Amino acid sequence: MTAFVVLIREETTNPADLDQYREKAPLARDGHAITPVAFYGMQEVLEGPDFEGAAILRFPTMEEARARYHSPAYETARQYRQKGSISRVFIIEGIDAAPSS
Repeated sequence: MTAFVVLIREETTNPADLDQYREKAPLARDGHAITPVAFYGMQEVLEGPDFEGAAILRFPTMEEARARYHSPAYETARQYRQKGSISRVFIIEGIDAAPSS
């Protein structure tokens, strides 16, 4: 079943580290079926605290999403995101399309 990785950047704490993340994170796409659904575009907070930006990435399965997150290439990039920002990241399973009537 489809899975989505949601990255929410609450606050940038070190722009130089975040720049390193932006440089290294795309290298972690190789070998993983990732489809960007939303990527730091315009946003409107309707409830809850404001945040700087968000990305939503679609994967074919939860296992594929976990595999990319724990891949050596993303582990290298992730350390820079973690040093450069306060972020939340989670995986959520998608739902199958409702049957047609």
